Amino acid sequence: MNGIILAELVLYCLVMAALGYWYGKKEMSHSDFLLGGKKLPGWALAFSERATGESAWLLLGYTGFVFASGLSAIWVAVGIVIGIIGAWLFLADRFRQEAERYGALTLPGYLAKRFGAHGQTILWLATVLIFSFMMFYFSAQIAGAGKTLFTVFHIDPALGMVISVAIVIILSYTGGFVSVVWTDMIQSVLMLATLVILPIVAVVEIYSGGLSISEALHHAKPGLDSWTGGVTGFALGLLLFNNFAWFFGYLGGQPQLSVRFMALKDAREAKTAKTVAIVWTLLAYGGAFLIGLAAIALYQGQSFTDVETVLPKMVLDLLPPWLAGLLLSGILAAIVTTADSQLLVITSSISEDIVRRSLRLRLSERQLVALSRAVVVIAGLLGLVLAMTSESLVYFIVSWAWAGIGCTLSPAILLSFFWKRYSGIGAIATIVAGFVSTVIWISSPLEAIISSRFTTFAIALVAGVLFSLLFPDRQRTM
Repeated sequence: MNGIILAELVLYCLVMAALGYWYGKKEMSHSDFLLGGKKLPGWALAFSERATGESAWLLLGYTGFVFASGLSAIWVAVGIVIGIIGAWLFLADRFRQEAERYGALTLPGYLAKRFGAHGQTILWLATVLIFSFMMFYFSAQIAGAGKTLFTVFHIDPALGMVISVAIVIILSYTGGFVSVVWTDMIQSVLMLATLVILPIVAVVEIYSGGLSISEALHHAKPGLDSWTGGVTGFALGLLLFNNFAWFFGYLGGQPQLSVRFMALKDAREAKTAKTVAIVWTLLAYGGAFLIGLAAIALYQGQSFTDVETVLPKMVLDLLPPWLAGLLLSGILAAIVTTADSQLLVITSSISEDIVRRSLRLRLSERQLVALSRAVVVIAGLLGLVLAMTSESLVYFIVSWAWAGIGCTLSPAILLSFFWKRYSGIGAIATIVAGFVSTVIWISSPLEAIISSRFTTFAIALVAGVLFSLLFPDRQRTM
């Protein structure tokens, strides 16, 4: 059985590498390499954005969280789904318009051009913020890939990390944004297939075997059969709020997601993309939630050393080898889609925001593409080293980076889009306050009480409003 699954995974890796090579053969400008030249169809960008946004956290982390928490885990999904839908409905087309208006290829580039008088300071601060957190975020994906390959095939985690980094570098190096989006699209379909097919098979298995999800929840540990986790009062408020707090990171501040909005070529493509993204999100999160509940019924009385292995175990137990291999490829696909997009964000921060915009080095289009490809390789190898040398990467850094990047830049984006009095000094204050508060809050016992995913957003938002009122822009640079 493992031989068939391994063969399918190897085939998957070869197909992804071949696609990357195919798109890499085409001559491209720096804009093409980083943003696809705004030529990609909206539905492909939507698939890519969704696959990039979820990573292995949805397939492994959230399903395991539902298995361990029961019905109350729904509030995580509620917060995330509302955030995703809100971003596509109210921010996606605005990102497209603003990117065209300012000729921006990156999120820091947009903010810098939006506040021209303070553009250089904003550019450096936003780039340092993104690079600092995203480098570790990328490493977390590589560490997760090693863990997945070890769980399924008992491949040494270090070797699994090397294999994963090689795939990511090949995809990002060859065709840049274009190859990443098209391979993401294929991988997004794999992810969705896993999250739709597996719960259907699991539910059929449960009820054909005389089991019941509701009875399994009732007889499991206390609180699993309660939508509130069995708590009341202040503890209930904290549970609901902290789980819902993932919402704040989806409001435009994740550069690996926002760049897909910026790449939309017109309003018609944006409308198509919205529909695809929203349907994908509802199916994926509904499936992931049901997988976690089904696992409680299927494995009642059993203990897992790591609850994040629940989904791979269900795949191996319930499905024939040929289908299991295909769906397990979906897990690796989830990791690769996020990692290659994060690597491109890191690359654009160096080549576009620092070298081209801040240092203003005069390089030709070919030289800029060559520079971007060199950064892809160097950053990919650095991420591999970090993944191999950190023991707590996956569990600690992902939450840290989500707050540090998404919940810092989301207030900056919302204020720049919807508040005319937002100033350059206010944008600087937003970024500094978010960066500092994330590091302090997440390193203190306060994180166990209220998530930094909310406090970072709130502190950055207040700082942006306050400093904009105290230091208004005298003349807006358009």
